[in-house]
Amino acid sequence: MPQMELSDLFWGPFYLAIFYFLAYMVRPAVTNGYTRQFFIPALTLKFIGAIGLGVIYQFYYHGGDTFNYLYHVKVIESAFGQSFATGFKMIFAATSDDPSFAPYAPRIFWQVDSTEYYVVRIAAFFGMFCLNSYVAIALFFAVTSFSGIWALYMTMAKIRPHVYKELAWTMFYVPSLFFWGSGVLKDSLCMGALGWLFYSFYRGTIQKQNIIKSLLIGFSAAYLLIRIKVYILLCFLPAALLWIFNENSTRIKNATLRMLAKPLFFAVGGAIAIFAATNLTKGDERFDVDKIGERSKITADYLYETSVKQEGSGYYLGEQDGTIGGMAKLAPQAIATSLFRPFLWEAHNPVMLLSALEAAFFLIFTLRIFWRTGVGTTLGLISRTPILLMSFIFSLIFAASVGITSSNFGTLVRYKIPLIPFYLSALYILQSVADDRSRTRTQINKR
Repeated sequence: MPQMELSDLFWGPFYLAIFYFLAYMVRPAVTNGYTRQFFIPALTLKFIGAIGLGVIYQFYYHGGDTFNYLYHVKVIESAFGQSFATGFKMIFAATSDDPSFAPYAPRIFWQVDSTEYYVVRIAAFFGMFCLNSYVAIALFFAVTSFSGIWALYMTMAKIRPHVYKELAWTMFYVPSLFFWGSGVLKDSLCMGALGWLFYSFYRGTIQKQNIIKSLLIGFSAAYLLIRIKVYILLCFLPAALLWIFNENSTRIKNATLRMLAKPLFFAVGGAIAIFAATNLTKGDERFDVDKIGERSKITADYLYETSVKQEGSGYYLGEQDGTIGGMAKLAPQAIATSLFRPFLWEAHNPVMLLSALEAAFFLIFTLRIFWRTGVGTTLGLISRTPILLMSFIFSLIFAASVGITSSNFGTLVRYKIPLIPFYLSALYILQSVADDRSRTRTQINKR
């Protein structure tokens, strides 16, 4: 299995220099006086995470997904050595029935239309610029991920600038995010795409600025998610559509017109969500709505049985019957597991301990908000603040979906990272809104 090589000692620093040069060039255009201080440190953490992931997989796990992608990049490299046209098609026009692929088919683990091979194609494209150096490809993935995360951060900071420092922490300094969301994995590309999708929704449908540009960015990001992890898009769409509805309905000044518009917004949003759920996954044996309950049970059972052999890294939520109704019954436990587990006593290795510390912080911070503000007041603030409602709905839907499917803490640590920036950002924004409300009440009472 291919791993990092001596050539990485050249290509790594070479591309680090290029990316830092470009970063300093673009920083004035994508930052302001408040956010400028976070740009280079955040990018640096992504680079550390990308390289660190490779080091951990090579010397701790002795292989894994990230090097499986590199192996297939090397297969495509060998195709280029025999025929440039074949190598080019393996990246840009891969089809399973192409006879020119036949000599390489026995060496490929996955079908050419699989999500895994799509990641291979992206990695191989980056590899064309660095002689397929693992470290350099990892840096390309890190930059791709960072671009979307920065777009997400700037959008959140624009919505609630009062907490720009806290938002920076949630986006860039959470260890799981810059470790699992930076290297040569699906997660890095998906985090970048999700950030850009959020940005495009805000710019195009709420601010209504640069609509054509926002549409192009949004469709490109959505396409990437569809090709790699469509369930992220399916969890995001309902929350995003509700967000758009809430933001736009509050701008209708006439109360009667606003009331009449609500059913229309809900109908359109519901139709889009149903269309997405049924058509984007149609024919996909893993995510097809008609089969999703069955596939969830199979995946969860497999991961749990595998984890039993891995020093107790599995968790059990209850028996799944292979139906969507059965999944719904397990949703509350799945949400709590995704957000607040593994508990500290459930951590059996350093990586899991890090995740357990993060989960403990999530739990303490969440309880602190509800304790200080009150359950009723907190829920009221969430329902009246569109960005909070959107962030929490996405986080809870996503937490339920990955919590039910994973059954393994090692897998869950990776699967749940898309919800982390939204959930933590929502907590900080909620705290800020609650503090503003408290100060206002104090000032009124003093009068």
